[in-house]
Amino acid sequence: MRTVLIVITLVEVLLLVVVLAGYLIAIAATLRSVSSTLGLVTFGVRAIEKQTEPIGPTLGEINGALEQVAGALRQAAGQTPSPPPPPAATAGESSGGGQSPDR
Repeated sequence: MRTVLIVITLVEVLLLVVVLAGYLIAIAATLRSVSSTLGLVTFGVRAIEKQTEPIGPTLGEINGALEQVAGALRQAAGQTPSPPPPPAATAGESSGGGQSPDR
């Protein structure tokens, strides 16, 4: 009787190991698929970045011209000119490691 119980226990342990291995293989396959998709997305984002690279300097010129127009419109309306707003940080610039200034 004792031998039968030992054999049944070993079969159960073996079955558990096989089921866990199956799930791990399925998870590994899913992770490979996700990794491949992320690689394609990264490639696409880099292509977009490269294609939109020339826009940055042009936008700076447009913003400068719009600030001049806004100042002229304020003068035409009889308002005192307000100081120009501080330049906005671009996406490539670091903002101090993501910490707020009061830390």
